[in-house]
Amino acid sequence: MSSIVSSDVASPVVSLIADDLRAPLQAPPRRPFVLGLCGAQGSGKSTTAEELGRRLASEGLHVAILSIDDLYLGAEARRELAKVHPLLQTRGVPGTHDVALWSKVFAALDRGAPTRVPRFRKSNDTRAPEAEWQMIDRPLDLLIFDGWCVGSTPQSEAALIEPLNALERDEDGDGRWRAWVNAQLAGDYQRLFARLDRLVLLQVPGFHVVSRWRKQQEHALRAEMRAAGRDLAATMDDAGVDRFIQHYQRLTEHILSEMPSRADLVVRLDRDRRPQL
Repeated sequence: MSSIVSSDVASPVVSLIADDLRAPLQAPPRRPFVLGLCGAQGSGKSTTAEELGRRLASEGLHVAILSIDDLYLGAEARRELAKVHPLLQTRGVPGTHDVALWSKVFAALDRGAPTRVPRFRKSNDTRAPEAEWQMIDRPLDLLIFDGWCVGSTPQSEAALIEPLNALERDEDGDGRWRAWVNAQLAGDYQRLFARLDRLVLLQVPGFHVVSRWRKQQEHALRAEMRAAGRDLAATMDDAGVDRFIQHYQRLTEHILSEMPSRADLVVRLDRDRRPQL
């Protein structure tokens, strides 16, 4: 997906994170240092990860980037998953990622073994062929692992009882979907998040900005695909975005509430994604 976050905005955030990493990265690595970069949709995670990777690579570090989005199950696999609950056909929430692949990639990188880092094509909702994945053929110094729910924790059962939005009220009235998602997050996701050496949160002003930012992303994607003469069927109009982000609202608001107290670095962003220094 094309980013709509300019490098002028990303650079101050990158500088904060790079400075925060100076001391931890001085220690001789026994295995790749894994930086978890968490932020709501549209917060600039991908742009920040890419620029941070380039900056640290220019300083002599061997860096790779993996997005949790690249670990999504494809549309066909999620259609099978929808037998558990229809809402699971929509990618994004815990349980819609290929946890086995995730574990395999992390383990191979920890061993320093040659491995390919997966890539997912959101434009056609499927994982790219393995031949197109990035090959890591020598030990890494740093893996930047970014995603909207990276490092998140499950909610209490009591917090799941009341529907949070229209999607939950109308399509998950009995709470089965949100309970199942929470159970996935409480299981293998926590084991894999435990591998993070450092957790950075891009803290957005609130969930109210996510709709605007996510629509900007989708408009950019649609313009890019239209210019290339590609089918727009897999993209969303504004109404589609409004429904889509409701899948993310519960966990996003939970993250904004609980993660700042335990993240190693919190970068507070304003409504224009600029860090509040």
